[in-house]
Amino acid sequence: MTTTAPTTTTIVTGRAANRTTRRHAGGSHRGEQLIGWVFLAPFLVAFALFLAWPILHGLYLSFTDQSLTGSGGGFVGLANYVEALSDPVMWGAFGNTAWFTLLSTIPLVIIALIMAVLVDRGLPGQWLWRLSFFMPYLLASTVISQIWIWIFNPQIGAANNVLKAFGLAPIAWLQDPKINMLAIVIATVWWTVGFNFLLYLAALQNIPQQQYEAASLDGAGGWRQFWSITLPQLGPATTLIGLLQILASLKLFDQAYQMLGGLSSDTTRSIVQYIYETGFVGYRFGYSAAISYVFFAIIIILGVVQALITRRRKDAR
Repeated sequence: MTTTAPTTTTIVTGRAANRTTRRHAGGSHRGEQLIGWVFLAPFLVAFALFLAWPILHGLYLSFTDQSLTGSGGGFVGLANYVEALSDPVMWGAFGNTAWFTLLSTIPLVIIALIMAVLVDRGLPGQWLWRLSFFMPYLLASTVISQIWIWIFNPQIGAANNVLKAFGLAPIAWLQDPKINMLAIVIATVWWTVGFNFLLYLAALQNIPQQQYEAASLDGAGGWRQFWSITLPQLGPATTLIGLLQILASLKLFDQAYQMLGGLSSDTTRSIVQYIYETGFVGYRFGYSAAISYVFFAIIIILGVVQALITRRRKDAR
């Protein structure tokens, strides 16, 4: 059998065709990349203007003595951070924030779980309960504050009327420094528990019903099923809800500021409110920026610790 060797013209033509194909493929790939960057550009611009630049500019301000009036602005190094770490008012505000976080997170997890279990187990009128539980979360903080200012009114408020019905003395909910933090916690729980309720409800609906049916066949009652099936299955959801709630509670400001009429005390001043007072009332932008980054560092540390604890629990299982 005779084979014909390829001619020089055929080889050259084939190579040229391969180069043309690669050129077209490379051009098509570059075109796709360009289109991708065009679609990504609006996000990158918004990210740079509203997130990256404020963070970098705030970090720069924390090393200066910049004032709201425009004076100052000179570089002071770590002086603001040294002052912040030795500021008893800042640590007191952080303690108030941590106390509020503890007081609010626990009931926001427990109450949301109870509400979700009741609705998931076939509570009559489920759509009405879901709407009622979640509706307060849709309201603005100003609306929530005004509602609870009326409820906590020492003369005509519903809270003291309930206490009187049980034979208890009325309380100055928002005027007494020993009680007003509790009042803010109650308002916050009523306002935000609906979001946690929805997360728990979604997690409950993802639990296979076959597990409950098998447990019933084995003679397990409702409480036994709840402790042995429901709670363990809700572990990831509880971790997520707890983390989200801690991060949200650490940002306490608007409802406390509005319910107390902009006044602050040693028992209710949050770290965010102290940052606001330092920057916009005391005109010390540089120092308020330093406090912000100290607070940010504390949150990062707490987040890392929580992640390590969660990972160790998973490894232990």
